[in-house]
Amino acid sequence: MNSRERILGRVRRALADAPADETPIVRGYLREHGRLTVAQTVELLAENLADYRALVHRTDAAGLPVLIAGLLDKRGAASVLVPPGLDEEWLAATGVTRVADRAEDTPFELDRVDSVVTACAVAIAETGTIVLDGSPDQGRRRITLVPDHHICVVRVPGQVVSSVPQGLERLDPARPSTWISGPSATSDIELDRVEGVHGPRTLEVILVGED
Repeated sequence: MNSRERILGRVRRALADAPADETPIVRGYLREHGRLTVAQTVELLAENLADYRALVHRTDAAGLPVLIAGLLDKRGAASVLVPPGLDEEWLAATGVTRVADRAEDTPFELDRVDSVVTACAVAIAETGTIVLDGSPDQGRRRITLVPDHHICVVRVPGQVVSSVPQGLERLDPARPSTWISGPSATSDIELDRVEGVHGPRTLEVILVGED
């Protein structure tokens, strides 16, 4: 008997008294922790984003173009990567050169772009997580992993949920998803933190109040 057969034998013995039908087992996990108001949920999101060293900004729809233009100017960006479905009004106040998201672009070409602006699919307050699902206003995964500066727009409160289970309910499992909790960072064995290793060094999240 080889190792595979021994492991499978143990699994079969462990499942010997399991129900024969395929009725799902209800675990009774909590869908959220506590009962926060909508405003409290948005505040929790902002706090956790900041804890992860993301830069959090707030505005309304009318002020969004000016805010994005200011962030790009402060960054000194000469070019900005634009997903195909991004609202054109978001970049109406900036003269920064726009770079289209093209399938033929190489990582080296993407690396020469200064910034990228996207929307998001959902934002999770309890974990301070922004989720992208490749929709037209978010573009392909690599455009948010290669450029060093990512501006992500979150519509509040409509795109904000309290917990991961609630966030999963908003996502299409057939779409690729990217979960972002703060700027890209890693630590070595001596706990020296290095940012920008496998994603943007700077993440700026704009919470846009809905009408």
